Amino acid sequence: MGRYTGPKHRLARREGVNVLDKNSKSLQRRLNIPPGVHGAKRKRALSEYGQQLREKQKLKATYGIMERQLKNLVNKVQKKKGETGELLLALLETRLDNLVYRLGFANSRYQGRQYVSHGHVLVNSKKVSIPSYQVKEGDVISLSEKMQETVETLKLTEEKAELLPFLKREHKLGTLTRTPKRDDLQVLFSTQLIIEYYSR
Repeated sequence: MGRYTGPKHRLARREGVNVLDKNSKSLQRRLNIPPGVHGAKRKRALSEYGQQLREKQKLKATYGIMERQLKNLVNKVQKKKGETGELLLALLETRLDNLVYRLGFANSRYQGRQYVSHGHVLVNSKKVSIPSYQVKEGDVISLSEKMQETVETLKLTEEKAELLPFLKREHKLGTLTRTPKRDDLQVLFSTQLIIEYYSR
């Protein structure tokens, strides 16, 4: 199955939380109504497995990643020392497409992914076209000269974006200053339930 390309609001309504990080009034009004003709009637208690599945789906919808990518990330962090949930969040947050969004160079993670895929993003002055590229501490992220000149990008870079504690931005350059921690983020899903899902 390929990447989801349908209505993004549908994903948020399915999970009942704003996984898109957008302040859309129409979305806020309909968040508690699941998608579909009979969405409003589908209210039932979830099993333990069902809860784990929903948390996993929230994470996938938030970061726009595929099942295999998430499974590989979970397997990777389970082999490392440290709190597994926090290590997983750090890997997700240091994806290049996510950081382009977090730095305010793009309106959403989906737009950030598109910028990276189309070769408009530079890491340490070198073009990187892999959205899942893991950015390291001290790496400097910027947009290509062509993208910097677009009206939308000029508007975004002129705005004073509220950056997370592990990021620094000086006009058109963004830097990952340290490894992200759980306390830095507003997490919409339970990493513990997700780890349990893949440990079955």
